[in-house]
Amino acid sequence: MPAPASPAEPVYRRVMRDVEAKIASGELRPGDQLPSISQLREQYKCSAPTIKQALARLQERGVLQGHQGRGVYVTPAPD
Repeated sequence: MPAPASPAEPVYRRVMRDVEAKIASGELRPGDQLPSISQLREQYKCSAPTIKQALARLQERGVLQGHQGRGVYVTPAPD
């Protein structure tokens, strides 16, 4: 279930926070694939650009890795 948002918090930040919380709790583990953009849109009740923005920011932080045509994955732990 998505985390509750404050009224002023942008939706993309709520998505980011929720994904990071799932990683921290172990619900999402290194190497796990995230749901598709359309599935995330349904889950968070928002637009595809909002989901893409959240995923792009998490990729910039090194939390996620995107693979064109294959999906978005939790960054594997360093060896």
